[in-house]
Amino acid sequence: MNDFGFMKKMKEEDAVLFKKCIRKMLDATFIVADREEKLYDFISSESNQYDVNTYLSAIGYKVVVEERMRVAMLQQADEDIETVGLKRINLYRFDAKQVKLLMVLWLLFLERMGYADPVLITVGDIIDKCKIYQINMKPADFKESYRIFKKFSLIDYSDDITTEEGKVRLYPSLQFCMDIGQLKQVMAEYAPEEEITEDGQEELMESEDMDE
Repeated sequence: MNDFGFMKKMKEEDAVLFKKCIRKMLDATFIVADREEKLYDFISSESNQYDVNTYLSAIGYKVVVEERMRVAMLQQADEDIETVGLKRINLYRFDAKQVKLLMVLWLLFLERMGYADPVLITVGDIIDKCKIYQINMKPADFKESYRIFKKFSLIDYSDDITTEEGKVRLYPSLQFCMDIGQLKQVMAEYAPEEEITEDGQEELMESEDMDE
């Protein structure tokens, strides 16, 4: 049985950050340092991460921190992955168009990563990339996809998202938001094999099993 006594010993500020991290993880799956640095710094601390995982283990989840990319993410606990009847409540099912758009955003992130920080692109860049791979989406589909991706801390954007000049910020969490098998399938259909880099081989957030 888990002992949550450590929560009573927390300073008031730490207790608030602890609750914010838990709620953010359950709501959005990711905490990205570039977006919420204070929450990331808190949860990336080894002792805080231990306390968070102690709390989450009671409901079959854990937090994994990718220090190189400065991303913390919620995963199902290893011992519960095959347990029948446990709904994966933090997961969301992306539709086919959204998966293709995620691939485009992921490719754009890989192209720009290392050249500039933060990684900023325009809506026009996304549209041009979609045209290259013959991915056709209506303006309403783009807008809804952007809204969902922002909710999960995959991107951020300015108010002028409906124009080609609109700015979109890409977060490193894009690399962890799809099951690698699903990603390979989409990449094989739309992108040359050599565009799949080693960084893209990490399997973390399994979108094919996602339920909102």
